[in-house]
Amino acid sequence: MAEPALKNAVEWTVSELSAALKRTVEDAYGYVRVRGEVSGFRGASPSGHCYFRLKDDKAVLEGVIWKGTFGRMRVKPEEGLDVIATGRLTTFPGSSKYQIVIDSLEPAGIGALMKLLEERKKKLAAEGLFDEARKQLLPFIPETIGVVTSPTGAVIRDILHRLADRFPRRVLVWPVRVQGETSAAEVANGIEGFNALPERGPLPRPDLIIVARGGGSLEDLWSFNEEIVVRAAAASMIPLISAVGHETDFTLIDFAADWRAPTPTAAAEKAVPVRSELMLRLSQLGSRKLACWQRGIEQRRKELNLLSRGLPKDILAQPRQQLDNLSDRLPRALRANAQLHHTQFSRVASRLSPQLLRREVERRRERYDNLNRRLRTSLVANAQAHRARLARHRDRVTACGNAAQRAIRTYLDQRTARVERAERLLVAFSYREVLKRGFALVRDAEGRPLRAAADVPTGLRLEIEFADGRVGAVADGEARPAPVSRPKPRGKGGEGGPSGQGSLFG
Repeated sequence: MAEPALKNAVEWTVSELSAALKRTVEDAYGYVRVRGEVSGFRGASPSGHCYFRLKDDKAVLEGVIWKGTFGRMRVKPEEGLDVIATGRLTTFPGSSKYQIVIDSLEPAGIGALMKLLEERKKKLAAEGLFDEARKQLLPFIPETIGVVTSPTGAVIRDILHRLADRFPRRVLVWPVRVQGETSAAEVANGIEGFNALPERGPLPRPDLIIVARGGGSLEDLWSFNEEIVVRAAAASMIPLISAVGHETDFTLIDFAADWRAPTPTAAAEKAVPVRSELMLRLSQLGSRKLACWQRGIEQRRKELNLLSRGLPKDILAQPRQQLDNLSDRLPRALRANAQLHHTQFSRVASRLSPQLLRREVERRRERYDNLNRRLRTSLVANAQAHRARLARHRDRVTACGNAAQRAIRTYLDQRTARVERAERLLVAFSYREVLKRGFALVRDAEGRPLRAAADVPTGLRLEIEFADGRVGAVADGEARPAPVSRPKPRGKGGEGGPSGQGSLFG
């Protein structure tokens, strides 16, 4: 009975079954909140999406965060972080698994936040962002103060009110959100924006920056623990005061700032001194300075009176008489000097007649014309000499070039002749010329030449090379000595010849 029932079941394709399972999972669960530990997170992929797993001690759930969602997240996934993920449960037919598409992440309790905070603090401290050596001194009286905070909260009003009471200064407010997903990026942009202002631009560059926010829970203040905010504060070239939270609260920007204020009001008090106290202090210093000056003058007057009593009374009598005598002689000397210069001027003026000046001008003009002609003649002669010298050098270069070409051709002909003679000599000494005269070259099966009959055993395969080709052969017997040729007798009558003398080779 089971087999007919199975035969009547509807057939599914793999794609159809995967699509049906996907609809079932999405319809049955929809949006869910899942708590687990982040595992296998290695940062965003090249496409910008993030893939990792949420696990507990018994199960594992695949998770994915799309690129657009990841950029807006206030809390980013980190390896080993215990989080609560909110998202939509779905399936991935390509690998037959279900997964959660995460829309938001939040740490699973204060303990997870504190663990993440301590790890981030150690990481940034290891990079040197919290070193005391890099902190700047605050200006004593800043001309312009930049405040990065919410423009609608009570913090900015407290800061402005405190500045107005102590020492009114120009304040620039960079409005930001101090809580939420985009808060960290806005605060970092505010710090970088103040630093980017030109020093003498239409909008004055602040001499001091205050980053302020009121109190709140650890989650409310988390934006000021983000790396982007801490790095912006550490990189600020303008001295920065952190005034985030109440006196017992602390955030990572407090360690990177140049000075930490327990409250926004305390930041305003640190930013400027009390003007009335400064005025009183200046008045006191001015009074002390005037009293010191008066005492110094009185002391100098007393010393001068004491010294004047020790001088002779008629010490200035003779210099005074000499001054009177010279005063009487000075007018007469001035008149005599003026008369002398007038006489010299008249004598010189008589010599400067118009005719004399014209003759002098004509004489100098003729002299300059003569020099001009000589200069032109000299330039023409010099140019001709240079042209002749260039022509001689050109002919010499041409002759040297022709000689070099002839020498190169001769050298190449000599080298070509030497190569041809070497080639003919190489052909003459080649064993192939010997083969052409009727000889043969015998090799064994491996191609080694055989030089003696004793080296050829019976049955050895041979290769015999003639001038026009090669043939194979097999040795059929032992090596036999070659016959010795004897010279024929010179006479005709027997072995000894006509005279009966025996053969030398008999």
